[in-house]
Amino acid sequence: MNGSRHPLDSLLSSLLAPAEVFAVGGRVRDELRTRFDGIKRAPKDFDYVVTGIEASTLLSKLQSIGEVDVVGASFAVVKFRHAAGEADIALPRREQSTGLGHRDFEVESGPSIPLAADLARRDFRMNMIARRLSDDLILDPHGGLRDIEARRIDILTRRTFVEDPLRLLRAAQFAGRFEFSLSNEALHGMIAAADLVTTVSPERIGEELTKLLLLAAKPSVGLEILRETGVLARIWPELLEGVGVDQNEWHAYDVYRHNLLTLDATLSGDLILRLAALLHDVGKPRTKDGPHFYRHEQVGAELVPEMLARLRLPHAVIDGVAHLVRQHMYSADPDALPKTIRRFIQRMGSDQLSRLFALRAADIIGSGLPKRDDKNERFEARVYAIVAEAPAGSVRDLAISGRDVIRLLQERGLAGMDFSGDRRVGRVLKALFEQVTDDPERNERTVLLQLARDLIADQNSANP
Repeated sequence: MNGSRHPLDSLLSSLLAPAEVFAVGGRVRDELRTRFDGIKRAPKDFDYVVTGIEASTLLSKLQSIGEVDVVGASFAVVKFRHAAGEADIALPRREQSTGLGHRDFEVESGPSIPLAADLARRDFRMNMIARRLSDDLILDPHGGLRDIEARRIDILTRRTFVEDPLRLLRAAQFAGRFEFSLSNEALHGMIAAADLVTTVSPERIGEELTKLLLLAAKPSVGLEILRETGVLARIWPELLEGVGVDQNEWHAYDVYRHNLLTLDATLSGDLILRLAALLHDVGKPRTKDGPHFYRHEQVGAELVPEMLARLRLPHAVIDGVAHLVRQHMYSADPDALPKTIRRFIQRMGSDQLSRLFALRAADIIGSGLPKRDDKNERFEARVYAIVAEAPAGSVRDLAISGRDVIRLLQERGLAGMDFSGDRRVGRVLKALFEQVTDDPERNERTVLLQLARDLIADQNSANP
C-alpha cells in the first residue's frame, strides 16, 4: 500500500523508531476499500497508534520537531502539528464505559496494552484495522477486512450502541455514504438501543445527519436504516407521518417514500437543497383531504424551522430550506408575460432559482412516474433569459434612492431640512419598484424622478 504513504508516515516512522507506528481509523478503512472498488480517496484525518514506547519518550521526541498538545485524561491523544501535516497520535488505549454518552468512558493508556485491545474499542469492525508504517503490514484482529470486502457494517458486541449511542447515527451515515448493509447483529443492536439516541447532543446528531445528506449518493439508505431501527422516530417523527399516506394519480409512492426518492434525485454537496428535497412534502399528511393536500407547502414550511432547529442547524440553512419548501409548488408557465416572470424572480430570489429548479426536477423523478412534458424546462429558460437582462431585483436596484425621494419631499415643502425619512419614502420607492417590474425601461434616473414627483403629488392630494 505504498501508494498511500504520506510525508507524515515517513516522518513518524523514522522519528519514533524502534517503536512501531500504526496508521489507524477511517484512513486505513478507505485505503482498503480502494483495494476492492478501485476508487482512490484522499485521506482526511491522520490517526496513529504507537507501540513499544513510554508516554514521556513519545512526547519528548514529538516536541523536538513540532508542536504538541495533550488532549484528555490518561494521555488520551497527542495533537501533533508539523510542516508535513497534522495528526492525532496515541499510545494503545483501553476504554470502559462509565455511563451513557460518547464521552462517558474511563480510559487506560500505555505501552502494555495490546494493539488488538486498542482496535477493539472502536465502533465497527471495518474501523478496527491498523497498517504498520514500516512495512505496510495490515493487522486485522477482528475481521474488519472481510466486512469491507462484503460491504458490511458489523460490531463486536451489541453493547457497542449502548456504550456510545452516537454510533446509532454513525452506522446509518456510513451505510448511506458507502452503500454498505448492516449485519443482523448490528441491526438488532441498533433496535435495542434506539431509545438512547435521545441522550446524544442535538449538535452531534445534526453533524452525523449532515454528513449523510452531504456525502451520500443515496441518503435514503441511511435514513431507511434509522427508520427500520426506530431511531428516526426519536429524531424526526414528522417525517414518518408520511408512511402509508397515499397520494394522487401523479405519484406512484406514499408521501414518505416520495420524499426519500426526491432526496436521492438531488446531487450531493448542497445541504439546503437536500434538506428541502427531503422535507418538501412533510406537510402533506397534515393537510390530506381525499386526493388533495391543500396548502401543504405552507404547513411544511412552518414545520421546517422546529425540525431543523432541533438539530442546531445554522439559521441560514433553516431559512433557506423553509423558503424552498414554501415555494416549491410554483406555477411553471413558459408563456407567462415578462412582468409576471420578473415578479416570480423577485419572490423566489435570484440566488435560489437554481435550487428551486433542481428541487422541481427531483420532485418529478421522485414521483416514480414518467415525465409528462418539457414545460418546466421551457419556463426555466424564460426565467434565466430575463435574469440575464439584469432587471431590478429589489428597491436597492432602482436608479434613485431614498435620499432622492427625501429631497423631492423637501422641495415641495412637505418635509423640513432635518427630515431623514418616514413611511412616505418607503411607499414611493415601493411604488416605483412595482412600475419598474412592469417595465424595466423605466429604471432611468430622470424617468424615476418624474414618476416620484407625480407619486408625491398624488399622495399629498389624497392626504391634504
